[in-house]
Amino acid sequence: MSEPILDVVAIGNAIVDVIAAADDAFIAEHALTKGGMQLIDAETADSLYSDMGAGREISGGSAANTLAGLAALGAKCGFIGQVFDDQLGTIFAHDIRTLGIRFETAMAKDGPPTARCLILVTPDAQRTMNTFLGASQFLPAAALDLDMIRSARILYLEGYLWDPEQPRAAMRSAIAAAREARREVAFTLSDAFVIERHRDDFLALIDEGMIDILFANETEIRSLAQTEDFEAAVARFADKLPTLVVTRSEKGAIAIRDGVRHQVAASPVERVIDTTGAGDLFAAGFLAGHVHGKAPADCLALGALAAAEVISHYGARPEANLKELAGSLLA
Repeated sequence: MSEPILDVVAIGNAIVDVIAAADDAFIAEHALTKGGMQLIDAETADSLYSDMGAGREISGGSAANTLAGLAALGAKCGFIGQVFDDQLGTIFAHDIRTLGIRFETAMAKDGPPTARCLILVTPDAQRTMNTFLGASQFLPAAALDLDMIRSARILYLEGYLWDPEQPRAAMRSAIAAAREARREVAFTLSDAFVIERHRDDFLALIDEGMIDILFANETEIRSLAQTEDFEAAVARFADKLPTLVVTRSEKGAIAIRDGVRHQVAASPVERVIDTTGAGDLFAAGFLAGHVHGKAPADCLALGALAAAEVISHYGARPEANLKELAGSLLA
């Protein structure tokens, strides 16, 4: 088998994030679940957008955010996701390519417009996400660049995109291509609501040995195991996965590789501004260490560092120089 050309190829929602500050009264007035994520239709998206205050627009989506962190740490990456041939689609494509990430998925010419996520950040740094999935949820298997997938050391899949039928089928095809090329498959569970809808699928992927690295937060791993006992949830999957990574917010994170447990404390942050993208950037740091052959403890430390950087400002993309912050961890 040929040596990989890329470090990570990710498949995920191609979304433009619109981020604005809001107070608790605004959240209540619009009957939103604070700190959660809900899917909305085009009409609701237009209405909420018109009521929001001034915001920032930047290409986003969970897997794309992870690639942005990986690229900032020097990894060679590619992204597969669908936008519509409209203004936001052009913004997304331009933004991700300026990061040095390969993005060659053809723009959709028919169907709904490019996806957008309206993110409201309250003074306590909680983010309430309202997502219109638009064109991203209709990514067909025919849009996959299988050669690019086979050329990457790791295929990284976003759980959010498992929800719609078309991209779910595409991701199964991508897993088959990666497995055929003897590449690693990393999967992030994304959100408890996705797990509730697709638990059986995710458990089957784990049982069939289709996932090499599973990323979850504390809530998600408990949901997957259907238990409130964190340690019981971890124990259920620890010996079924080559690598299990679970983030625990201010309690740090753990990784279990080949049955051995490692852990790291959360990196100190002077002030938490916006938790958007914390899990995405943690995955970026961990995977950056992994493709460099670093020990699990160093991978965890890189994840904690990247997550701490992104929660210190608005938005889900790094602003500081992550390679400089990483220093000897990536040497």
